[in-house]
Amino acid sequence: MMDHNIETGTPQLLAGFSDGVFILTMNRPEARNALTFEMLDAMSEQLARAEADKNVRCVILTGAGSGFCAGGDVKAMIDPTSDDHPGNDPDNHVLRQRLVQRGTAGRLFHMPKPTLAVINGPAAGAGLALALACDLRLMSSNAALTTAFSRVGLPGDFGGTYFMTQMIGTARARELFFLPDLIPAEKAVDIGIANWACPPERLAEETRYIAHRLATGPSIAYRYMKENLNRAITARVGECLDLEASYHVHCMSSVDHREAAAAFVEKRTPVFVGA
Repeated sequence: MMDHNIETGTPQLLAGFSDGVFILTMNRPEARNALTFEMLDAMSEQLARAEADKNVRCVILTGAGSGFCAGGDVKAMIDPTSDDHPGNDPDNHVLRQRLVQRGTAGRLFHMPKPTLAVINGPAAGAGLALALACDLRLMSSNAALTTAFSRVGLPGDFGGTYFMTQMIGTARARELFFLPDLIPAEKAVDIGIANWACPPERLAEETRYIAHRLATGPSIAYRYMKENLNRAITARVGECLDLEASYHVHCMSSVDHREAAAAFVEKRTPVFVGA
């Protein structure tokens, strides 16, 4: 799917674009794609670019090799010479952490385009949080998830506690954070933190199928649909009703709606152009 490779400024993150689909691949397979500020800064920059590019209609986040993402690099966390160590200036580290979280997990969640995490192997800690920030999650059947934070004495970051609570409720979220057992793919689908699981040999095919459906769908409607769904988490019902009315009527004047309505009457497949 990566017909057009994009320079990210670091070998730790690969980017590609093909047929409306923008693919980001975390690329530290020797460290199970553990996150670094170098990788996260590049990811933030590429996600901002994808959000602004009207040709991008779907964003995929995945990992290189046999894993999705092991979360933060624990070795770097305790190495005082590492760029990822808080050092003697924790306030500055907090600011930097906030910025990369907003630029990655925050942007995946708020981006007005569908986002898909393709979980090809273990996803732990912040890696799991990034997957949960996406709209949809496709897992290889041999992959597993874990919050992992309590194992290293940390409370969690990158929105994991928020996303998990919204998806499955506070009681189950507390269980999975306090007791970070491995969650196999089938269970992840059953409890609602993954959408699909498939055999590893079919992962690429299923990814292409889902990405194609998203990239050829009604992008304007998706934009407002996603905002409605995000606002439904915290907004009052009256606000949601009013926004739905405004966006629904706005989309009725779009080229895509007129094409879809004509296709419905003519019993054919609509061709959406994002206008």
